[in-house]
Amino acid sequence: MTLKVGTILEGTVVNITNFGAFVDVEGKTGLVHISEVADTYVKDIRQHLKEKDKVKVKIIAIDEQGKISLSIRQAMPKSSRPVEIDWQGERNKNSGLSFEERLAKFLKESEERIQDLKHREGRRYGTASRR
Repeated sequence: MTLKVGTILEGTVVNITNFGAFVDVEGKTGLVHISEVADTYVKDIRQHLKEKDKVKVKIIAIDEQGKISLSIRQAMPKSSRPVEIDWQGERNKNSGLSFEERLAKFLKESEERIQDLKHREGRRYGTASRR
């Protein structure tokens, strides 16, 4: 099979360095950079991978010299990736209001939150006014 960008394959980790892991896919070796190992920050790649591990990788680039760039995190199923937020839903909640009305609502809610925080802080340090 010819290796093409976007293809997801299974490979074997053959070597680990501080900057990434070399993975054998179909007889060719490609590099999974440390930033492409997981969706979270990876400080020590050896906590995520070991030599001879079988991993799913996605081919993300092949340069003119034939060097293959791979990604483990992009090969993960969408269900294990972070949830997308529907920002339009939040906008639709206030869509019937004019800019001035939304601004007034925002200012009122902000002032209420600030007053609540001041009240809680005063209670914590014993300086709240008695009612």
